[in-house]
Amino acid sequence: MAAALLAGCGPAAAPPADVADGVRIACAIGEQALAPTCSVDQAVTPAGTVLTVRQPEGGFHRLLIATDGRGVIAADGAEAAKVTIVGQDGVEVAIGDARYRLPATVGPVARP
Repeated sequence: MAAALLAGCGPAAAPPADVADGVRIACAIGEQALAPTCSVDQAVTPAGTVLTVRQPEGGFHRLLIATDGRGVIAADGAEAAKVTIVGQDGVEVAIGDARYRLPATVGPVARP
């Protein structure tokens, strides 16, 4: 199982690497309410696990669970991922006007 901790204040979180391909997660575009309409596929790379989150209308984002302590980051593209811990077992990842709710393991913060 890949483990990566988010840097910053408060507890850190890492989405589990054993998320089954095609699993549905809650997501929203813009001001829409979160709904379980996005799917997630994963691939293990030398840089870490890459999650491809697919929106129902065809858009997608690729997220990297980095192995160097940075946590969840955008795998490509010009927009950075903003990660917020939600409860004891999840994170919300925002990129542009998209928001994704991922299961996560919440633990201590990795500090440089």
